[in-house]
Amino acid sequence: MKFISWNIDSVNAAVEHKSARGEMTWQVLQDIAAEQPDVLAIQETKLKPTGLTKKQAAALDELFPGYHRYLRMSTGRSGYSGTMMLSKTEPIAVEMPEIGAPGDMDIEGRIITLEFPNVYVSTVYTPNSGSELARLDERQAWDDAYRAYVSGLDAKKPVIFSGDFNVAHQEIDLKNPKTNHKSAGFTDEERTKFSALLDAGFTDVFRHLNPDLAGVYTWWAQISKTSKINNSGWRIDYYLTSTRLNEQLANFSVIDTGARQDHAPIKLEMTDDFEL
Repeated sequence: MKFISWNIDSVNAAVEHKSARGEMTWQVLQDIAAEQPDVLAIQETKLKPTGLTKKQAAALDELFPGYHRYLRMSTGRSGYSGTMMLSKTEPIAVEMPEIGAPGDMDIEGRIITLEFPNVYVSTVYTPNSGSELARLDERQAWDDAYRAYVSGLDAKKPVIFSGDFNVAHQEIDLKNPKTNHKSAGFTDEERTKFSALLDAGFTDVFRHLNPDLAGVYTWWAQISKTSKINNSGWRIDYYLTSTRLNEQLANFSVIDTGARQDHAPIKLEMTDDFEL
């Protein structure tokens, strides 16, 4: 069984593909469709509160025929944040939770959870701490609330959850740890909260399967023209699973996006005996 997760940075840019970057984004989405994942999670859809346009819906219908599709848009700032999940199998329940996060975080469309008979599959777009760490305190409150939420799910049945967590956990997870020590996504506070999430009973799938592998990243800054060329990246997109699923983790990979900078999709494959 195959799961894919991707911060797309605008569904509209992909569907319209009027720029060189838009063309690359569209190609990546086509590559994902060719993989035929059992569940696809997308973050940062940037959809308006009204959801998909007819053109966007038609494009997704053509790429992912027969999939069940679930959207959550930001009802605060229009065209901001947002998540989407597509599933071959219809879930028995769909949750768009509010977790008691500070500020507007609960209305920014950041979490969708699908419930299946044997497992929860969830996606998250974690808030960024912002320039000059202006949102770091709120981010820490989010991390606490989110950990409590997924722990609550885990108490009922195992959880597979993915997304842009906006944190590189260890020094091995980014190219330049020393110069980024106080940057958003690599502060001691954010890294400590991520450790607490893992300690609550969850596995970082990539690091579990590749304990010492360096140089594997999922995000390269667009503002640096050479970040992808030099592989000067960060690993901030994750699949996390309940630790009791460890024996069913078969493979994890980062999908190649060529010259496109920003986020790359990540893929989780489970063993043949795994069932939703």
